[in-house]
Amino acid sequence: MPQITALVDLISSPESIKSLKQANYNKMKTILNLFVAFATIFASETLVSCQEKIVNSDALPTVAQNFIREYFPDSSISYVKKDRELMKTTYEARLQDGTEIDFNSKGEWDSVDCNTKALPAALVPEAIAKYVESSFPGQIIVKIDKEYYGFEIELANDLDLRFDKNGKFLSLDK
Repeated sequence: MPQITALVDLISSPESIKSLKQANYNKMKTILNLFVAFATIFASETLVSCQEKIVNSDALPTVAQNFIREYFPDSSISYVKKDRELMKTTYEARLQDGTEIDFNSKGEWDSVDCNTKALPAALVPEAIAKYVESSFPGQIIVKIDKEYYGFEIELANDLDLRFDKNGKFLSLDK
């Protein structure tokens, strides 16, 4: 028992407690300094790497160039913006007729906005086209976005409709 008493006295002595507090303080200070350093590096890397610039249309991935030729054969590219973010690159192509198309880094379309003109029919899934035709006669689809849940389309009357990946109507957004 005298050994336990001596150990308790050693641990509870003011010098031991002060020494433990100092060691913990130094560890916390090191961790905080590392966190601040990583946060600074991440923030500066993000600011440097996020760049949007106008590029030649040849900079578009081949898949995107073929998409424009196939679906918009009568309109040429006015300009292309390349946006480099931290982990991805995207492209925005603006055509002479005012159409805007967003592509991912692979050249796959993410959204197509024809403003007031009808989207090429082949871009709209058949189930969505049928729904719009029966529910909104005379309206045309002017914009389509790929979303995580499926698609969002915009009609010429500014109504936004949401559909799942199979073209089933989900909701109306005014």
